[in-house]
Amino acid sequence: MERTKYTAAFLAAEGALYAVFLALDLAGRGGAAVPVKYAGILLCLGFSLPACAKWGGDKLVPLALALTAGADWFLLVRNDCYPLGIALFLCVQTAYYLRLRRGGAPAAYPLRAGLALGTELGLYILHLANPLNLLAGLYFSQLLSNTILAWTVKGRPGRLFALGLALFVGCDVCVGLFNALPAPSPLYSAASVGMWLFYLPSQALIALSALPEKEAPL
Repeated sequence: MERTKYTAAFLAAEGALYAVFLALDLAGRGGAAVPVKYAGILLCLGFSLPACAKWGGDKLVPLALALTAGADWFLLVRNDCYPLGIALFLCVQTAYYLRLRRGGAPAAYPLRAGLALGTELGLYILHLANPLNLLAGLYFSQLLSNTILAWTVKGRPGRLFALGLALFVGCDVCVGLFNALPAPSPLYSAASVGMWLFYLPSQALIALSALPEKEAPL
């Protein structure tokens, strides 16, 4: 019962933060939404810690969410140090890969290497191969491969994790469009809202996936 109430309180708090920052984004007040967005990420981290320490949940999720909070500090709150932020997100995907392997997912080295090589080659072909883009491409390739592998893991935590990673991909596609498109375009505006439309639910699902099998929703 304690864990059920704890999970319900977490979802209610995340839902409230989600509604507030989406309203601010849609009103064109993205700057005011930054503290609310970051609070949502810290709340995911805070939820995962008892799930791990108290109730025997997954121990890699709190580590990955702490790295996520660090990455978002540089990319969202400070809005600088982009290489460091992306490098931290690459560490997040490494932690998630270890989690997937522990959960029974295949190593899939050809998939991981092929996606990384294909992404970097695509950047060269598009004449976008600067150091920051290459680092971002490597990170995104590992996110994609983890998302594919996550659907091979059985159980409720595995389903939550896979869905969370899929939404994570949606967020990063919006990030790419936001950075590539001209500001006045309608797709640019949609991408600017879509980034966090996908991102906070993705992190909330990943946090929920830290719960033990019998406690996880879905």
